[in-house]
Amino acid sequence: MARHTFSCIDAHTCGNPVRLVSGGAPLLTGATMMERRAHFLREYDWIRTGLMFEPRGHDAMSGSILYPPTRADCDIAILFIETSGCLPMCGHGTIGTVTVALEHGLVRPREPGLLRLDTPAGVVEARYTQQGDKITSVRLRNVPAYLHGTGYQVEVPGLGPLTFDIAYGGNFYAIIEPQPGYADLDALSVMDIQSFSPKIRALVNERYEIIHKADPRLRGLSHVMWTGKPRDALAQGRNAVFYGERGVDRSPCGTGTSARMAQLAARGALAPGDAFVHESIIGSLFHGRVEEATTVGDSPAIIPSVEGSAWVTGLNTLFLYDEEPYSQGFLLP
Repeated sequence: MARHTFSCIDAHTCGNPVRLVSGGAPLLTGATMMERRAHFLREYDWIRTGLMFEPRGHDAMSGSILYPPTRADCDIAILFIETSGCLPMCGHGTIGTVTVALEHGLVRPREPGLLRLDTPAGVVEARYTQQGDKITSVRLRNVPAYLHGTGYQVEVPGLGPLTFDIAYGGNFYAIIEPQPGYADLDALSVMDIQSFSPKIRALVNERYEIIHKADPRLRGLSHVMWTGKPRDALAQGRNAVFYGERGVDRSPCGTGTSARMAQLAARGALAPGDAFVHESIIGSLFHGRVEEATTVGDSPAIIPSVEGSAWVTGLNTLFLYDEEPYSQGFLLP
């Protein structure tokens, strides 16, 4: 019986899971991490589904695999594996991956307190603080984020008409703010979010062509962010982010926080140097900041940073069997 063995280190970032595959991952070819990502999806996507989907994972599982960097100026490369696919960038996943990699000696920084990360979306800087053996916080200097467009409209069965903006922060987000058909985040249950969000995503991708203004390989709406009034006095905003088939982010979402800051900066509500504290559906916090202004194609953009913390929860050895009926995983409809 053929068996594939994977060593994993499990963690969570502000409540959302991160499973770092520390052994058993395949070698990938490609001059960039985007090319390596394409190689993985073409030949090894069964590893992603087997480790992320049930029965070994669940509908909100996220993971990562470390590789040697394709760039001389980076310390390590990260491939993100999720229930939703291989994302170009994942904020909570990066914070968790950096924490795990440093605490378990999987990477040696060239400069203490800083890791430069080669991701499919581009170079991401991670500055971290440490007390003894514990990484206490990680702040990501993310890829450029920008407001892609405003005034998108869809008619959602069971909810009615919605109008929203779409912004990019490493992934594309439909940012749904309170309006006549949507009072506030508190008005929706998690089941509502899981029901309405995939309909919105499908309608947007059918009606609109969402293509990154500087990199046409990045295309299509993948995430839906529902916003609302914060409960925590420290926060300026609260959100629930939907991804994959049924995933609802337990963290405030790193690329989502970046997209939200880009939207607010485009409105003039945030400027370089301004902070933005984002609260998740479970009450955890990311501390965002607009680092500087830039451009993406012909659009004004920002360089965002996001700070959070992660905790290692355990070590795992997982087996995938060629003969097992659920080796490649499943998700409930």
